[in-house]
Amino acid sequence: MVLLEKNGSLVFRMAAVFCLFVVYWPGNLIKQREIPAAESGIGGGTFSEEVISSGEDSIILSPASLETESVELEPEAFSKPRALICDTHLVQSGENISTLAVNYGLNQGTIISVNKIANTRLLQIGKVLKIPNQDGILHPVRSGDTLDSIAEKYKADSEAIKIANELFSGNIAAGTDLFIPGAKLDWVTIQEANGDLFIWPVNGRITSSYGYRIDPFNANRRQFHSGIDISGNTGTPIKAAMAGRVSIVGYDSVFGNYVVISHHSGYRTLYGHMSVIRTRTGAYVSLGEWIGDVGSTGLSTGPHLHFIVYKNGVTVNPRSLMR
Repeated sequence: MVLLEKNGSLVFRMAAVFCLFVVYWPGNLIKQREIPAAESGIGGGTFSEEVISSGEDSIILSPASLETESVELEPEAFSKPRALICDTHLVQSGENISTLAVNYGLNQGTIISVNKIANTRLLQIGKVLKIPNQDGILHPVRSGDTLDSIAEKYKADSEAIKIANELFSGNIAAGTDLFIPGAKLDWVTIQEANGDLFIWPVNGRITSSYGYRIDPFNANRRQFHSGIDISGNTGTPIKAAMAGRVSIVGYDSVFGNYVVISHHSGYRTLYGHMSVIRTRTGAYVSLGEWIGDVGSTGLSTGPHLHFIVYKNGVTVNPRSLMR
């Protein structure tokens, strides 16, 4: 029994010596070094490197050597210019341009432009829409347009335009539509299409719509109503439907006391039949600013606001542009 205990102690000591011999031998298989906290994390620690010896050179396998090269998240196919391909979508109940844009990963302006939608509120169930494979807008080619001038206008790449439209040369024909990849509709055009350009100048109901109607002063005659009439009590505040510069303040036998405001993008608004005008020519008015009071001056059947919207000098239906 004593002999076995002595032999066991001797074997344990020999094993311990052998382990030390392996760890500290110059050609050891495992190297350990202490790493400061900044490199190894909180508290530092022991870092191991596995060495595969091969003559004079050694290959060190460490976490750093196992890292792969960084990979671009965007697939190469989607970062390169590509030809325009359109799928179709049948509009279902409850869908609108906003939800379709999210579902297909496109900008609202892309769907509006490609489908030439003038008013998104009139989108009907069962309408077939074109759904392009990339963002961009249509540009109607006009006389004098060149591929380079169009590319410069939209800050786009002319080669990308050629690829998207499958053009084999820089020749483009007036009257055709050119797809401009990556281009976006300006915010005014989007607000026009969505009917979000103007606020209601008066809180009330529309008593007479835009378009042809029976003349309220002659039942035997039809007349074109150039704006909309919004009901309101005398003295009700009238607000600027959009920010702009007051271009005209005056009195007219038809409109009574009226104000005209000039806005951006060729828009002007007229506010008629005011009882009181509360602004002046040349003044800048902000959105919703108080510019006058509802009245019944001029040719009027009762207190209301006659509201007209002009686009480049031509009247348009205000209701299609109001929030």
